[in-house]
Amino acid sequence: MMLIPTHHFRNIERKPEYLQPEKCVPPPYPGPVGTMWFIRDGCGIACAIVTWFLVLYAEFVVLFVMLIPSRDYVYSIINGIVFNLLAFLALASHCRAMLTDPGAVPKGNATKEFIESLQLKPGQVVYKCPKCCSIKPDRAHHCSVCKRCIRKMDHHCPWVNNCVGENNQKYFVLFTMYIALISLHALIMVGFHFLHCFEEDWTTYGLNREEMAETGISLHEKMQPLNVSSTECSSFSPPTTVILLILLCFEGLLFLIFTSVMFGTQVHSICTDETGIERLKRKNQPREHTGSWQSVKETFGGDFSLNWFNPFSRPCQPEIPSDKDMVRQVTSLSDTETMEDPSEETKDEDSVEVTDE
Repeated sequence: MMLIPTHHFRNIERKPEYLQPEKCVPPPYPGPVGTMWFIRDGCGIACAIVTWFLVLYAEFVVLFVMLIPSRDYVYSIINGIVFNLLAFLALASHCRAMLTDPGAVPKGNATKEFIESLQLKPGQVVYKCPKCCSIKPDRAHHCSVCKRCIRKMDHHCPWVNNCVGENNQKYFVLFTMYIALISLHALIMVGFHFLHCFEEDWTTYGLNREEMAETGISLHEKMQPLNVSSTECSSFSPPTTVILLILLCFEGLLFLIFTSVMFGTQVHSICTDETGIERLKRKNQPREHTGSWQSVKETFGGDFSLNWFNPFSRPCQPEIPSDKDMVRQVTSLSDTETMEDPSEETKDEDSVEVTDE
């Protein structure tokens, strides 16, 4: 069989030696079921720490700058409960997205014995990832950061230090949604705080000497922190308060835009049953698309309920792929021989074996 140039098409051979299964050695001690998933990536760990720091900073400003000093106890209690609940759900969703196996394919299963056990027939192909030495099921892609092939991989997100895949997409969607909500909530409270306090408590700092003489305020009193019994707006000095609020406003606006876009993108991917990688590559591989509503239910865990918004409830667990699910059927050999490689960058990602028995 003639080999097709690698810069245009995938290499295909009928010989089983093409996959080089002897170079694949399965892990000697496979991890037990339920082992915690964590990616040891320096950039991802740093981004995850920054994410927690920014949420905790927003928590500090909202509580100690705006809510606790306020004399309106009903306003403080209601907004405090809502903001803390959303922040807790956001951080819980972040942890679940980071520590959940996104759908990793068993590593090192492309051994000679395993390939022979599949008993491939004419027109059947298997895809092997040479990077992690795994037989790849349909819609699986290799992540260079996780160093594994991930089922229905959408993308690798450094902010959660993990891939977004089949098993943790729900948690990532909830994370983006709750971050967007607390960002919007914080921006609204900052706006009300500026409107309420600027004219009442902070104008004293802008008085000149003539105005201070008329109002009977000494320079020493002006430089002291204000103690207004009626509407105390902050335990900090007005300049410090303004700086803290401006930083919170900038953070909230930035993350509101970013997470809203990510949330919309993920919902669109779920409804169209097309991952981000599939949308970028636009592979014309025939497969049955799941209906929009069915795909949403599978991602969030059954029929619509409050558990959809609960980061502690699990999505619908897909059936564990059997050995036969890793075998793909092609209509003809010529169809396989003209399978284009999407890009030069990914030309070595997949290898194909076609065997006759």
